Amino acid sequence: MMNVPSFSNKVAVVTGAAMGIGQATAQKLAECGASVALLDRDAGKGAAAASQIVASGGRAEFFQCDVVSTEQIRHAIDSIRARWKGIDVLVSNAGIQRYGDVVTTDESVWDETFATNLRSCYVVAKHVIPSMLERGSGAIVAVGSVQSVAALPNSAAYVSAKHGLLGLVRSMALDFASRHIRVNCVLPGAIDTPMLRWAVDSSPDPAAVIETCNRMHALGRIGRPGEVAEAIAFLASDAASFITGAALFVDGGMMVPAGGMGFSEGGTGSRK
Repeated sequence: MMNVPSFSNKVAVVTGAAMGIGQATAQKLAECGASVALLDRDAGKGAAAASQIVASGGRAEFFQCDVVSTEQIRHAIDSIRARWKGIDVLVSNAGIQRYGDVVTTDESVWDETFATNLRSCYVVAKHVIPSMLERGSGAIVAVGSVQSVAALPNSAAYVSAKHGLLGLVRSMALDFASRHIRVNCVLPGAIDTPMLRWAVDSSPDPAAVIETCNRMHALGRIGRPGEVAEAIAFLASDAASFITGAALFVDGGMMVPAGGMGFSEGGTGSRK
């Protein structure tokens, strides 16, 4: 029988929790017994996500917060600590995708991408970790990407920010290991989220893009938000008590084949 992680009597904060991986993670942690604070700038969708958890018997509350604002982060974390007296788990998930190379990417877009995808993790952790230190332990999971270790074209700002996020995770893991705070990162492949659908729908042939995304993965399909949430819950749980500074691929085997799936299907050593 599979051992289900328990977060009984624990408080979890999830950023970017209104939809996609963040929403699925908030639901998963609540199902496992956590009291979950959902942070997002979208008040309507964030409140709906929290209400859905409560309607299912979980404990959740929505806190509107744009993670590019230090003041909004500080206010949200202070409110959460006042509400639940502490924080045990942080899932830093908020992120955006922007396209362009270093010539076509405007500096404002570069700054926006870094503020959301990298700086927000630093600022939220800065305000959450003191509570974890008071509790005597904690677990942080950042949502990176396969582009934290590799690159896709026309994504200079996104790739750079996600590479930086993995560096930040490793730095925090080292700095706080002796104080019983573990910090890890999940690296998803293409996941069927609103952000992916937004990118796909901007192309002339969305169906062809989805088919290409499916073929990029050894398992032959894109992933589901709940599959990433399962990995996040594991890393945040006591079952991962000896894991810190790790980068866990949740990518359907995308990063396995040398030369990519196209070469694996038709290059040397292929079965064709």
